[in-house]
Amino acid sequence: MFLLRACVASFVLSNATPLRAADTNLEEQVRLLLKQNAILQQQLQKQGGALDALTKKVQDLETANAGRENAASENSAPAIGGYNFGKVNLSGEGGVAFFNTGKEGFAPHSEFRVDEARLFVEAPIWKEVYFYGDVDLATRENTDTKLYLGELYLDFQDVSQLWGRDNQFNMRAGRLNIPFGEEYLTRYAIDNPLISHSLSDFWGIDPGLELYGSAGKFSYVLAVQNGGGSGVQDFDGDKSVAGRISFDPNRHWHFSMSGMRTGDLNAQNDFLSAEWFGTGFFRSLGSPGTTTFHANLVEGDMTARWNSGHISAFGGYARYGDNDPVADNARDIFYYSIEGEQNLPHKFYAAARFSEIMADKGFPIVGYGNFNNYFFNTLSTELWRLSLGFGYRFSDRLVVKAEYSLERGKESGGDSRNHEDFFGTEAAFKF
Repeated sequence: MFLLRACVASFVLSNATPLRAADTNLEEQVRLLLKQNAILQQQLQKQGGALDALTKKVQDLETANAGRENAASENSAPAIGGYNFGKVNLSGEGGVAFFNTGKEGFAPHSEFRVDEARLFVEAPIWKEVYFYGDVDLATRENTDTKLYLGELYLDFQDVSQLWGRDNQFNMRAGRLNIPFGEEYLTRYAIDNPLISHSLSDFWGIDPGLELYGSAGKFSYVLAVQNGGGSGVQDFDGDKSVAGRISFDPNRHWHFSMSGMRTGDLNAQNDFLSAEWFGTGFFRSLGSPGTTTFHANLVEGDMTARWNSGHISAFGGYARYGDNDPVADNARDIFYYSIEGEQNLPHKFYAAARFSEIMADKGFPIVGYGNFNNYFFNTLSTELWRLSLGFGYRFSDRLVVKAEYSLERGKESGGDSRNHEDFFGTEAAFKF
């Protein structure tokens, strides 16, 4: 028995040594794994911190770029997609249409037409200096097939970087849209939910200098321009000044106030203002002895947006005056517009707009009427337009739409304007 116990004890002792060695090796391996895990965790923490820093830089750049885009939208240069030829970007927009109006309208015999056709060019010049230009191949206002120069300017972006601020101060110089009101920002066929515009339809292009920028929820644009209808030469040293201040409290609401003075315009040489109004212009209403005329304007705009549509409205006041030596031709003009758009299922949408102009002493308000008659010969005291339309968006680059508009008014002599109703269809596109 003793011999058996001795053998068992000897066997246990002989196997205990490698077991203890194995335990020791296992503990060492565990310690090494724990150490390696700690090192990996430290590396992951460092990489996470670097990733957070990189993410913040990207967000800051996106915020700065968004600020530049918002400020740029204060002028109506369209969003350029198009084709890139090295550093030069080329794009275009247009619309092909069918129009018909009443017998006293601008299209009494029904007509197919190229409603719009424009080419846009953008190119970087030096650092934050860019070139922008567009050529009008066809517009609704031009009744010929000639080429016309649209906007053309140098854009000096982020001048405010000189004092360490993004987008507070930018500058443009050249031929520029007149920054009064907001309808001109969406009057191109691809951007306009309807085919028509409001009755007032303020827009114009004029050589000059423009300042624009933003700070927080506010943005601004201010332009000093020639003011006259020549488009090239200024016949009076008094300049046009127009500007707008906007406030966007959140993505659903937008508000702005605009003001403008055309400056004194030469009645014989300028003849017209650069700013369009009522499908016409501001022109002299004085006798042949009148040498200068002018208009001062103010307007308020607001927009409410939701995911599937919007309502926008504006209203304003214009005061006309001249230096006619034989008569007082000063008069007040009031105008307003309200527009709504609602997206429908399957890419359809519906839109409506009501607008009106009131001028107690009469003013050249063309509307849908014959231009030669209602701009040069007959003054109107009031005119209203109700536009109803619907459309289908294939994409943001192709839209088809149709509209019927009723237009009614009264001439200064008391006769009614009731033969100008409009029907139209259009396919609008961009590339």
